[in-house]
Amino acid sequence: HAAAAVKCSHSFMALSPAVTTLCENANEVFLDVAKLLLTYADNILRYPNEEKYRSIRIGNPTFSTKLLPIKGAVECLFEMGFEEAETHLVFPRSASVEQLKLIRDSIAAESDQRLRGEQPVQTTAQVVAPSASASPSSSVPESSAAASSQPVTPPSSHMSFFLTLQSNFQHVMLYENPELQQKARSHIPHQQLSYAAEHKLKEAKEADPECKLGIEDFLVLELLRWFKQDFFSWVDCLPCSQCKGPTHNALPLSATPDDIRWGAQRVENHYCQNCQLSTRFPRYNNPEKLLETRRGRCGEWANCFTLCCRALGLEARYIWDSTDHVWTEIYSMSQRRWLHCDSCENGCDNPLLYEVGWGKKLAYVLAFSKDQVVDVTWRYSCKHPEVLTRRTKVQEAWLLHTITGLNVSRQQSLSPDRKKELTERLLVELVEFISPKKPKAGELGGRNSGSLAWRMARGETSKATGYVFTPTEKEKSDRLLHVRYSATKDQYCRVSNNSEVIQSWDQCVWSKESVFRKVEQDWQMVYIARTEGSPVGKVCWKFDFSPAGMKIKSFSIMASSQTFHSGKVCWLLEAGQSTTEFSGDGKMQSVQSLSGSSEFIVVAGLSGGEEETSWQHSQLFRRSLKEKETETETEESSFEILIHLEDA
Repeated sequence: HAAAAVKCSHSFMALSPAVTTLCENANEVFLDVAKLLLTYADNILRYPNEEKYRSIRIGNPTFSTKLLPIKGAVECLFEMGFEEAETHLVFPRSASVEQLKLIRDSIAAESDQRLRGEQPVQTTAQVVAPSASASPSSSVPESSAAASSQPVTPPSSHMSFFLTLQSNFQHVMLYENPELQQKARSHIPHQQLSYAAEHKLKEAKEADPECKLGIEDFLVLELLRWFKQDFFSWVDCLPCSQCKGPTHNALPLSATPDDIRWGAQRVENHYCQNCQLSTRFPRYNNPEKLLETRRGRCGEWANCFTLCCRALGLEARYIWDSTDHVWTEIYSMSQRRWLHCDSCENGCDNPLLYEVGWGKKLAYVLAFSKDQVVDVTWRYSCKHPEVLTRRTKVQEAWLLHTITGLNVSRQQSLSPDRKKELTERLLVELVEFISPKKPKAGELGGRNSGSLAWRMARGETSKATGYVFTPTEKEKSDRLLHVRYSATKDQYCRVSNNSEVIQSWDQCVWSKESVFRKVEQDWQMVYIARTEGSPVGKVCWKFDFSPAGMKIKSFSIMASSQTFHSGKVCWLLEAGQSTTEFSGDGKMQSVQSLSGSSEFIVVAGLSGGEEETSWQHSQLFRRSLKEKETETETEESSFEILIHLEDA
């Protein structure tokens, strides 16, 4: 029977990546951690009604020193059925006891085999202490284990990376200046934001008495909204300082002593071809200056926003991404975890946005605060093995040692209690990093900040890009582009191109995020709405006349949308740096701001609503299917664009 059990456990290992990985540890290491894992499992099996045996505190010294560093150990707990719950791992009542026993028996059989002196599966792996830069999907390489206990001399090729670490770690200390924090607070409508946060927290608790969110969670959301909508502005190219017309980026200009004083080593040249005039745009890196200028791109946004967070007493850290983006993380005391916050996007807790939505090929993502540096790459990726292949700038051993050294130096003056608190938080993060997350609805879309051209150049638009309306030969000849969409027939008609018909609403869409066409057979209604559970949705249609050498002479548009309860639909026309809002009331309207443009995008944003059916409370093109046979083509149009063209 014992031999059969061993055979069975080994066949199961082929199906259990966690147990297989655990078996790769050296014999002594395996036996120690197996004893601990078996204790956790046996306590649950023997005392199924004792809650204390179903919970493991991550900060517990036994867990953090004897189990967490061991390759495959935490993964085995997850396979048993344990789940993350703030500062603990918990075995929920809904978890399968049979699954737990299966993993437990497999580990026990391997342990018995090794205790009898039989050959283990593998004995070559080494164990590494947990660190801020250890990857979740594999232990640090053996060379790292050996090197992490002694100084590692950085090769010359590592120097630029080291300077980046050192520079960012030093920079965040600016946010701790009391006078600068006071200056930031003078710009922030703190009382107004706090009142709004308290009101929304009250609403959340009334809707869900079990809500565990705190006031700081809602304050962060209010601060993000205020910062994007009211305080800071995005800059692609500044308008000409003389004629206020468009400019383009030319060769950079020399920085003045005053530019350098405020950290602007680089000064962009926004050149106007009409006036032949340069408008200077210093890329300031000092958050005090940014409180005055209140404009820039992601560097300026994250820099100033992180200062504002610290000014309000929120624990914040500056996040640097080696693929050229920066943002902020806020520590939620109520949730006991770090929250991703991108002020450019007014986004919170959507860490997979960059990899999944924008298509970024992540490699290194590092968090800098007044107390420590943490390698948080694994929070922002659901493709850990793929990311590991791109981490080639520096040796993992060197990165591990360098981060550890920087943290030891910075934390020398901290109290023992603060050091303990930071260690426990780091352990919670490391456990979080082990299991790649699945993308949420809010993480699937492309970038919102910046012009379309800029986002496309960076490859950060939504991956679901598609159709572009460009003039056909007939439309060029007639200098007219006229398009209608019928919701009941679900087809587009290019009236100006011999009434060409294109079936299906999404066949002519440039991009779409979390939206679908809903047909209600019982009510005989049809409309476009958000996918169920999605807080926001978006549809874009793109028109480009530049390939034909033409531009807009006059422009008219009609769009129909309908909302219920607190649902919202926002219609926008984006052309270059210009954004124009228009009504979705179903009436044709002329828009003068597009005259002279050769490219634009129509954007429909859906949001709001109440309770479980909120996704239905903002709708595009709602029509009755009964109209299909009774109305003329013109009368039943739900979306119509009429453009007269001229030579560019």
